[in-house]
Amino acid sequence: MARVQLDSSQGQDSGYAIGRVHSIESMGTVDGPGVRFVVFTQGCPMRCAYCHNPDTWSVGDGVGTPVTVERIVSEFESNRPFYRTGGITVTGGEPLLQPEFVGDLFKAMHDNPNGRVHTCLDSCGYAYNPKRPERFEKVLSETDLVLLDIKHSDPEGHKQLTRCAPDNIIAFGDELARRGIKVVIRHVVVPGITDTVEECEALGRLIAPWHNIVGLEMLPYHTMGIVKYEQLGIEYPLEGVPAMDKGRMPELREAVMRGLRAGRAAERSCQG
Repeated sequence: MARVQLDSSQGQDSGYAIGRVHSIESMGTVDGPGVRFVVFTQGCPMRCAYCHNPDTWSVGDGVGTPVTVERIVSEFESNRPFYRTGGITVTGGEPLLQPEFVGDLFKAMHDNPNGRVHTCLDSCGYAYNPKRPERFEKVLSETDLVLLDIKHSDPEGHKQLTRCAPDNIIAFGDELARRGIKVVIRHVVVPGITDTVEECEALGRLIAPWHNIVGLEMLPYHTMGIVKYEQLGIEYPLEGVPAMDKGRMPELREAVMRGLRAGRAAERSCQG
């Protein structure tokens, strides 16, 4: 990926909400379909044990770079031919901490005079507040695809892995299903934590009610993020845990699908 140079001294006059951005990559290939322009927002409320972007955690006026929607659209347009089968993805950090900015950005991309741009939101869903759905109306109405990270199927396991309860995440998944927004489920498989057949089957049953799911990505845990923790002077929570054996991914993916099929069969039985 090619990184876009950000400069906080650039003008901040804008007709839209200003975003706090960690970084921008202009040639992403793993954050949605096709080649994508990827915006990494600053700030995340979760503390996933395997997070490989701890430098995106901090929230506040003094962190990240203020970036306008206009600047992002301009940068996108400078490489538009590369994105014919792709589009723009906003990830993080956690983009739902800045729903006004992401909503404005996605609407600008949809209304782009040079042609509508496919929008993708990569989120864990934790920052969604079901008690204030109006705050997320614009961003969700302008989102074509969500990459939804489900960390753990068990609430207690989720708390241990992320330091956060999963309630808002499930509420977010329910809202996406209600709206019919296409979702790709992402699940990081960590040795000794989320790598059992039982855990994966439970994950499948958890997501079974969401009939808007169009894909499932099983992501093997890796240790490439450790260097960032060392640079930041942060203790790495999974010290000593080896990288996940990629050879087990087909077995565990099938376990998720088996759980999903079982969940939907039970759903049909209750309805009938």
